[in-house]
Amino acid sequence: GTVGSGDGEFRNPNGVAVASDSSVYVADTSNHRIQKFTSDGVFVSQWGTRGTGDGEFVWPISVAVASDGSVYVADKDNHRIQKFTSEGVFVSQWGTYGSGDGEFNHPFGVAVASDGSVYVTDMNNSRIQKFNSAGGFVRKWGELGTGEGDGEFRSPFGVAAASDGSVYVSDQNNHRIQKFTATGGFVSKWGRLGSDDGVFYGPTGVAVASDGSVYVADTYNHRIQKFAPGP
Repeated sequence: GTVGSGDGEFRNPNGVAVASDSSVYVADTSNHRIQKFTSDGVFVSQWGTRGTGDGEFVWPISVAVASDGSVYVADKDNHRIQKFTSEGVFVSQWGTYGSGDGEFNHPFGVAVASDGSVYVTDMNNSRIQKFNSAGGFVRKWGELGTGEGDGEFRSPFGVAAASDGSVYVSDQNNHRIQKFTATGGFVSKWGRLGSDDGVFYGPTGVAVASDGSVYVADTYNHRIQKFAPGP
């Protein structure tokens, strides 16, 4: 990649996801599109342009791929999630601006669990929303909090779903990671503002490996931290 708008070029790429067939999808944010590559970085296809219609985006920020190959995109400034086939064909979309069930105020992170459930960090509503694979609202949890309360958030950014159903959230401006059950039950948390091992300064991305290891993009400390599976 290099800066630009041609095939294989990017402007402020943010989200990246790898499918079960090793295809790589990138949210090319400032080009308002998704690009698809082979595992070796060979360009395959791209879709999207700036707009509000089906298959159009305004600042797509993250992308996730389900086990069946479906691709979900957090279309941040359109306050919605869009679903596509692995070839970029539009399937469905849900969400609009607001604070009600199934509404969003700048969705940032999106993750798909092994059962097809879709989790979204609804950043400016300070909560997580869970949907079925068709976009049907299932549940929500979280409220605005300053870092003391379990299950409270201040700018929840990234979200990841582990193979055991656990859900990890990077609580960016509380400088911590929170872990929940698949139904939103609080499990554990770790981190605070700082630069030592195990603490964070504005964590954004979070990912879980098949062995349960948790990786965190510790953004303003300019590093990645890895954690062992825990309770």
